[in-house]
Amino acid sequence: MRSIGYLADEKMARVFGDFLVAAGVRNQTEYEPDGSWSVWVVDEDHIAEAQAALARYRANPDAPEFHQAATVAAKVRADEAKELAEYQRRVRTARSLFPKFGGYGVGVLTYGLIIVCVIVALYSGLGKDFDFLRHLHIADPEFSRNKFLPEVLAGQVWRLFTPIFIHFGPIHLIFNMLWLYQLGSMIEGRQSAWRLALLVAGIALVSNLAQYYFHHPRFGGMSGVVYGLAGYVWMRGKYDRASGLGLDPQSITILLVWFVICYVGIIGRVANTAHLAGLIMGLVCGRLSAYLASRRPEQ
Repeated sequence: MRSIGYLADEKMARVFGDFLVAAGVRNQTEYEPDGSWSVWVVDEDHIAEAQAALARYRANPDAPEFHQAATVAAKVRADEAKELAEYQRRVRTARSLFPKFGGYGVGVLTYGLIIVCVIVALYSGLGKDFDFLRHLHIADPEFSRNKFLPEVLAGQVWRLFTPIFIHFGPIHLIFNMLWLYQLGSMIEGRQSAWRLALLVAGIALVSNLAQYYFHHPRFGGMSGVVYGLAGYVWMRGKYDRASGLGLDPQSITILLVWFVICYVGIIGRVANTAHLAGLIMGLVCGRLSAYLASRRPEQ
């Protein structure tokens, strides 16, 4: 949050604050000891836009564009209050069965995905039991050479999704589960378990097929899905701020830096194609869903 300037009195601050809200710029106004009112903009991306608007307002505070925004701003605030109430209702429902973590609470699906990954890790000796894992790989690494998805085409459709539950080593498992916990909790808490389920299934399908097509069937991990969920949250929050989703710049930097580290091979063999395909899938889904949300008819 950053201060962009000052206005002479409360009335001017209220009118300008309403104008910013109507324009989709989250802001706050605060009384100062000298009697003026400071204007604070929440999102760094809107600083330049808000400063330009403030300059126009100071030059012509009676312009119709500023005084006609009160009705729109009231509706925006009412919609945000309604969405917040719905979110709090979902969280309270989840709390009746699950303890609250972070700011969202963890729902049934997020718990379930983590538990399945841990169970598979235990039964497979963290990826060391080949005989156990051969039934979870997208194709049997030993018998599927020179054939395209032979087991899937024979009816074992689950193989398209089950590689996401395979993890090789404790660091691989812990890293993916921490990110799944954060991103899954956010999506399930702010939107729904069904939305999270569709995203996980779709991203898993695309990332697994991409990794298999360009490389080999012996791979696994939730990281393709994690990058997809991160891409979805990033784009949905960037283009639909009312969604309640979003990644802070530090998290985005960590994910992208780790993506590059994996891609250049510093830490050994990694399913980089799954990461890339998952991220692209998530970015597209997030941008598309934000666009569709903006096209919904006014209530």
